[in-house]
Amino acid sequence: MSRLSRIALKGRESVFAGDCCEEAFEAQHLLRSGTKDLPRMTKVLENEKVFLLVTESTVRRYQRNLVDDIEPAVGELIVKAEQGLSALEKREASLQAKLDNPQRARAPTATTAVQKSDARRLNLMMKQRERLDEQVRALEEEIMELVRPRRRLVLASCLKFIQERKS
Repeated sequence: MSRLSRIALKGRESVFAGDCCEEAFEAQHLLRSGTKDLPRMTKVLENEKVFLLVTESTVRRYQRNLVDDIEPAVGELIVKAEQGLSALEKREASLQAKLDNPQRARAPTATTAVQKSDARRLNLMMKQRERLDEQVRALEEEIMELVRPRRRLVLASCLKFIQERKS
């Protein structure tokens, strides 16, 4: 093959490459324009609401099925509620009997005497703690007053040392 024919071939190849690039660009542009709205369209299609018309007999049939499914569970809940109510009534009756019975009323007074002595002891301990807290605060203040002059002396000596180093 001659040198000139090779040049002509290369020219043809570049023309083919240019055509391919243009076609690829056009295909890419077409694809982008066709799919840029895809997220919005998928959201619209997902949110589609469907309304279905049914006859009244179908609605009644489904209501009956629903009643048949729920009725046993509701019956069980009613039984449990009645049992809980009877238990609460028994407890109310026993508490009322304790309140009406004067002999049982004396037993709590013995516990209240113990409770009163505990309350007195607790009150005394709280007052003692308050006094001790006040003493601790007073001692802390005393310590701070003693430390302040020493801090001033230390700071003054540090400043004097720094000034001597500079000169």
